[in-house]
Amino acid sequence: MALYAPGLGYYSAGAAKFGKSGDFVTAPEISTLFGKTLARLASEWLSANPDTDILELGAGTGKLAFDLLQELKVSPRQYYILEVSADLKKRQEELLSGFQVTWLEDLPENFEGLILANEVLDAVPCNLVSWHENGIEERGVCVSEGKLAWQDRQIENGPLFDAARAIRVPLGYASEIHLEARALVSRLAGVLKRGMLFFFDYGFGRSEYYHPDRFQGTLMCHYRHHAHGDPFFFPGLQDITTHVDFSAIAEAGIDAGLQFAGFTTQAHFLINCGITEILGRVSPEDVAAYLPLCSELQKLVSPAEMGELFKVIGFRKESEFDSSCFFLGDKSRLL
Repeated sequence: MALYAPGLGYYSAGAAKFGKSGDFVTAPEISTLFGKTLARLASEWLSANPDTDILELGAGTGKLAFDLLQELKVSPRQYYILEVSADLKKRQEELLSGFQVTWLEDLPENFEGLILANEVLDAVPCNLVSWHENGIEERGVCVSEGKLAWQDRQIENGPLFDAARAIRVPLGYASEIHLEARALVSRLAGVLKRGMLFFFDYGFGRSEYYHPDRFQGTLMCHYRHHAHGDPFFFPGLQDITTHVDFSAIAEAGIDAGLQFAGFTTQAHFLINCGITEILGRVSPEDVAAYLPLCSELQKLVSPAEMGELFKVIGFRKESEFDSSCFFLGDKSRLL
């Protein structure tokens, strides 16, 4: 509710969320290099698979779509955006008024082409769980003395219990389980008849996600570029997010009939897709243009910035398309 309640939830209300005036910055907001690099991948796909579409999930400000569509060498049959926020949809419409874009309120029944999801999985609601000697507890929210507070209750059956029981962690450990994210991947697998699906997000494989040292989970909040762990601070006015368990995403996709295409860091993915070649279009002698792009590239690929924490996982279905985007830096052993 704090994220998606109509008119009140963080993604449904009108406050700025992205960029310097918002609460956090995404890769498309950092640099046009991100969208232009994905355009190279999309152009490669569309050249080999004409008359197919592109579907972007949760397009934020529309910056990724803008940069991608501006850079594309081959046009898709249609560019779709699935956006659940009326406020963000309005902002996207203003930015993308010069392009042919169709907005969706729900997934289509059938889709052929590329599906792109940048920082979507981390914003899908999850379940908080803790493991104790007396069993497994789910953490929920109650009202105590007029304020929101945590309240735990024991679970003994159901999908959440089954998923929690399969995870080996020390007693007293608390973390997240992403049942809705898995369900989203499964539904996308049913929608996708032929094409590829790419998720860009911050997270880990299961062994690192549920590492003994990460005993308090990954739940984080973002408000005015400050990160903290209190979801009850300004509910509806701050982002609430968790890291992604990419092992669970891989399993959900494969179980739903998708073919695993690759898993790597954002840095390796962008370099494989040609981000340095795009930077190379600008002459180093043009210092005013070149140096800002170099700084932006550093933020996208540096291990100290987004390069290592952010990962990319890809799936394909009924397609032999073999892009070079996972050629170097394979991290599938971490899943």
